[in-house]
Amino acid sequence: MSAGEATGVRPGFELDAVTLRDWMAGRIDLSDAPLAISQFSGGQSNPTYRVQSGDRIFVLRRKPPGPLLKGAHDVLREARVMGALGDAGFPVPRILGVCEEPDVAGTAFYVMEHVEGRIVWDPATDLQAPSDRRAVFDAMNATLARLHSLDVEAIGLGDYGKHGGFVARQTALWTRQYQADEEAGRNTDMDRLVDWLATRDGLSDETSVIHGDFRIDNLILHPDQSEVAAVIDWELSTLGHPLADFAYHLMMYRLPVHLGGLAGRDLTAIGIPSEADYVEAYRLRTGRDALPDLDVFVAFNMFRFAAIIHGIRGRVIRGNAVSPKARKRADEFPELARLAWAQAQRAGA
Repeated sequence: MSAGEATGVRPGFELDAVTLRDWMAGRIDLSDAPLAISQFSGGQSNPTYRVQSGDRIFVLRRKPPGPLLKGAHDVLREARVMGALGDAGFPVPRILGVCEEPDVAGTAFYVMEHVEGRIVWDPATDLQAPSDRRAVFDAMNATLARLHSLDVEAIGLGDYGKHGGFVARQTALWTRQYQADEEAGRNTDMDRLVDWLATRDGLSDETSVIHGDFRIDNLILHPDQSEVAAVIDWELSTLGHPLADFAYHLMMYRLPVHLGGLAGRDLTAIGIPSEADYVEAYRLRTGRDALPDLDVFVAFNMFRFAAIIHGIRGRVIRGNAVSPKARKRADEFPELARLAWAQAQRAGA
């Protein structure tokens, strides 16, 4: 597993190598060498570390130090879903140990295997051959379809979240967040979306395990083959509507390049399947006759995305988020809201 490059441990995030080694030695076969610990540059929400013992490498993921909101940064929940999925044969890093007490690392954590492979941020540039892009997209599609086809009760995750009503609950949540942040301001496109989504009560209602942030940079690809070696970053996973999860993933086709999407690129030339072909592959793999209301699910996801950026915009205005990246995101909010409303119109708003 990888979450960017592993560098020195950031101040305030240090681990006691001796205490950690003693804990790991009781659960994992270690060499006699002391642990070498570095921190991945990603994993900002839940700090993630590279831990090496001799020639064996592990990954440790922990709650951040300091006061936390109730239910936030639940790494034990991540460990649970990954353990259950791994037992079901789904490609995730193998969980090797879980610690609920703060005595070892200061906060709860888990240790998993390190999966060797490739992390792709932009498939158009990070994958060199059109044939590799085509095969990677097919593997990505197959992996998400496989996740959504798992029986939640059979794999022991029937209580991992609420059954049914996912889109309605999420719409209500992000509507409250958007409307409560007065300093970030209101937006006509967002207001239209709020009203329109509130009337989408005729959607199909299904429940599966959903990843919540399934995109190519949350996959580890096999080092030499166009296969998914592991799916990582399960922090947003829950029980939800599989088509909402797929539509979030599908946003890559409808967002422009400067917002991290593929819209405007010559997909045929670079070997990436068209959106229509990608949707059809998912439909066939999940055994569906059709994918009803897919445009509604895309509009919902773009609304949620815009609402998150609206929150960042509010923090920038209040001076609580001053990084250039946050400011850039805040400036993108009006365009995201416009694109989200365009998806609603495409769905028949």
